[in-house]
Amino acid sequence: MPTKIEKDAITGTETTGHEWDGLKELNTPLPRWWLYVFYATVLFSVVWMVLYPSVPFLNSHFGGILGYTQREDVSKRLQEASTAQAQYRDQIAKLDIAAVKADPELNRFALAGGRVLFAENCAPCHQSGGTGAKGYPSLADDDWLWGGKLEEIQQTLQHGIRWANDNDTRVSQMPRFLADGLLTMPQIQAVAQHVLSLSGLDKPHAEGAKLFAEQCASCHGEQGKGLRELGAPNLTDKIWLYGGDRASVVQSIAYSRAGVMPAWAGRLDDATIKMLTLYVHALGGGE
Repeated sequence: MPTKIEKDAITGTETTGHEWDGLKELNTPLPRWWLYVFYATVLFSVVWMVLYPSVPFLNSHFGGILGYTQREDVSKRLQEASTAQAQYRDQIAKLDIAAVKADPELNRFALAGGRVLFAENCAPCHQSGGTGAKGYPSLADDDWLWGGKLEEIQQTLQHGIRWANDNDTRVSQMPRFLADGLLTMPQIQAVAQHVLSLSGLDKPHAEGAKLFAEQCASCHGEQGKGLRELGAPNLTDKIWLYGGDRASVVQSIAYSRAGVMPAWAGRLDDATIKMLTLYVHALGGGE
């Protein structure tokens, strides 16, 4: 409870009437310079509210007497940037991908733009720099399911992989050997050991090699080096999309994998897809 207001014996300043554990609070006035600064900021804020958009209404807001908005400013800058880029983008759209790469100026522009486009559209799956993740292939190595030439990368970007709404999408389908009753679990274990032996990760398995030749070689090749025409991965290079441990390989054989990549044609214009193609090709694994 507030106590009686009195003057402090030492400073001569009135107290506020509050006391805690014998300590009395002094009613010391604020410095004049602080008050002047405070009043100035209040005045400035009022002037700012009048000049620029500020007070919200139910369905709108006060637009300010200057009529300025950052949204309009950003839109204007974006339009200026688009106009400046148009000469390059128009040329990229008209030329084939090889001709764009052969032109030093266009190639520099495409790579710079492709880096930004990749971060916006592709990095959530393929990670920054195209390093990939489990289930999402690395684009920075030389291991390609469908080919790493410019035209092949462009085709993949345009039509995607297993994309239901595109008739030209890349399609491959590995059998679910256990789920479909094609092999038993012991047989799958044998095939998995043989597959791991192809890259020196396990010892050879005679029955697994026989089953591989009967069931898998038609897509992956007799030596397990894969067939790009079918999107069948190379099993000899120690590069694994879903993991190279025994359990992961068994899972892939038993139940298959079926990753999906969107078709970007129609979502991105032709020049944008070419810029992305050149950037992906330049990440380190392009052929």
